[in-house]
Order: sequence, then structure tokens, then C-alpha cells
Amino acid sequence: MLNTFGTIFRLTSFGESHGQGIGGVIDGCPSGLKLDEAFIQAELDKRKPGNANAGLAGTTRSEADRVKILSGVYEGKTTGTSLAFFVENTNQKSQDYSLLANSYRPGHADRCYDEKYGFRDPRGGGRSSGRETIARVAGGAVAQLYLKEWGIEIFAYPEAIDGIYAGDFGEIRLAGLEERMFFAPNEEVVPHWQKRIEEVRREQDTLGGVVRIEAHGVPAGLGEPVFQKLDAYLSFALMGVGAVKAVEIGDGTKAAVSRGSQNNDAMYYENGKLCYASNHAGGIEGGISNGQPIIARAHVKPIPSVAKAQKTVNRQGENTELVIGGRHDICAIPRIVPVLKAMAAMTLTDMLLLQKRMDLPNG
Repeated sequence: MLNTFGTIFRLTSFGESHGQGIGGVIDGCPSGLKLDEAFIQAELDKRKPGNANAGLAGTTRSEADRVKILSGVYEGKTTGTSLAFFVENTNQKSQDYSLLANSYRPGHADRCYDEKYGFRDPRGGGRSSGRETIARVAGGAVAQLYLKEWGIEIFAYPEAIDGIYAGDFGEIRLAGLEERMFFAPNEEVVPHWQKRIEEVRREQDTLGGVVRIEAHGVPAGLGEPVFQKLDAYLSFALMGVGAVKAVEIGDGTKAAVSRGSQNNDAMYYENGKLCYASNHAGGIEGGISNGQPIIARAHVKPIPSVAKAQKTVNRQGENTELVIGGRHDICAIPRIVPVLKAMAAMTLTDMLLLQKRMDLPNG
């Protein structure tokens, strides 16, 4: 399995949902970075099961998700060597998955894992479990600490849950995202999302949505012109999160039904500063950042673990029905927000370090 993401800033993750724990190793993190462990833990707390931001959408599984830094730090600063961390699993109920060793869950990776490896860990999905994203959030938190030194800040929030768009109920406000339920961009949409989630819970079903990622303060010039375009690399990173089925940059699919004169972002100078009249491109032109905010949207599918009986097959080639037990989210959106934020942070850190290497004398 390919378990490493990144070119210079590289995260390798390991562990399973019902194993001893989840961990990772970061290579390429610059030395001398003040490693704020409280910030890393706070980012993990946003992703963990049972967190307050998820509200009724979350699972009843309860995990402390306390991170332990194993190497690569001295007197609170990174040394430039491998930065290793580990989060212990403490609340597994593997018996909930006893029926899944023989039957395939619709919408999950079970059958594909059997086809690829001929053997799999059925407990919680093993490596395909959303719990693997712990490593991504920890790696992304380190990346965010580095980006902050360059004045780059990343925001992520649900733009819509089950087709209910936050922008239809009030002004989008980036301030206060962390304090609101669902990491909502305004207070007005929260009761509408709560009501829909409760309706779907009673129906024993699940739902999806759209997460918007914004990166502010990104300098112009990041990204490569051909095979490692910034928008392509960012899309790759976001699509690498299990529940994401589509990614848009800037106007995304709307660009396909607009005119060139409408889709182009006009430029002008004001007080000697280059400005743009719009940001349809999402801050990226020709695969390279143009200095505007980077804008991306990730479209997230409904959680496939539903409480209703579903038609499926077993390993013996027989038709059967399956009722999935265990403790599952109704909607992945609140807990996937810090994961997508982390992937964007690692992407931009990697691109920034690549550009710094290019800018070195005789580099």
C-alpha cells in the first residue's frame, strides 16, 4: 500500500481502526519550528468522535485521541529529523463487526480490499476506516504551524449539508467557525441542519454535503506549470479523503456554463498594487497561485453505514441481506472539516517548500 503523501513535506501514516492505534511519521519538516502540541491536540479534538461540533450528526464512539510525540522534537522545536507521533485506540468494539468478515458492506471498501489483497481486517474497515484520518489531521496541524509563520491561514466549513446551503440563511462569516456547531459559517443555518439530521436519523439513513476550503495569504508563484499544478495537487489531496467524490476549484463546474468574458478575472492596479476584480479561478491560474485566496470545494458522499437492511453478497458468492451494527455518524461533514483543512495545509506546505528550494541560489 502507498501510505505516504507529499514530495518534500511527507506524511506516512500507519495503523487500523481496531488495532493498537493510529500514527504517522513526518519527514521534511523544517528544523526550528516551534511545535505547539496544544494546537495539534486541539485540531485532533475537532475530528474525534463525540466532539461537540458534530452535534446529532456524530457517532457515539468515544475516544480521547490523545497524541504522543515520539521523536523529532527538542526543547519544544522541531529538529528537522523524522517527526513521529502516535494516538492510541481505547474504545474499540470489534464484536460489532463479526458479521462483516464474510459479507460485504455496500458503499465500503470491503470487496475491493479482498480483490486487491485476498485478505483484510474487517474490524471497522481496517485501513479504509475514517479513523485513519487521525494521522492526516496531526500532520496537517504541523503544516498549519509552519504556514502561520508565512502568514498563511486556512479556513474550512460546511457550505451545505444535504442540499441546505448556509449562504441562503445569512452572511458567511469566517470569524467564529470553531465555536459554532458543525463549524457552520453562520448561526442561522444551524437549526436547519439540526432538523434535517434528526429527520434522517429517524429514517435510519445518512446524508452528505459540501465543504469549502479557503487559504488566505498564499503568495503568488506556488505550483508547477505541468504535472504538479497546484489545483491538480490540491484536488488529489482532497480526493484522497475516503468520502470525497468530487472537488471543485474556484467556480468549478459553473465555469463550464459561463462565457470566457465572465469567467476571466480582470486585473488592475490600485495604488501601485496588482488587484483582481473577481476570483472565479479560485486563486490559481495555469496551475500556479496568483496571490488571491485559494478556494476549493469538496463534495462528500453520505456515510455508507446505514441502519436499514441492504442487499449485498458474501465471500461464498451468495446473495444476502446485511444490517450494519456498530456506532456510526449520520453525517461525516462536521468531522471531515478538520481532515480536509489538514490536507490543504500539507499541500500548501509542500508547495511552499518546493518553491523555496527553487529559489535557493544555484538551486
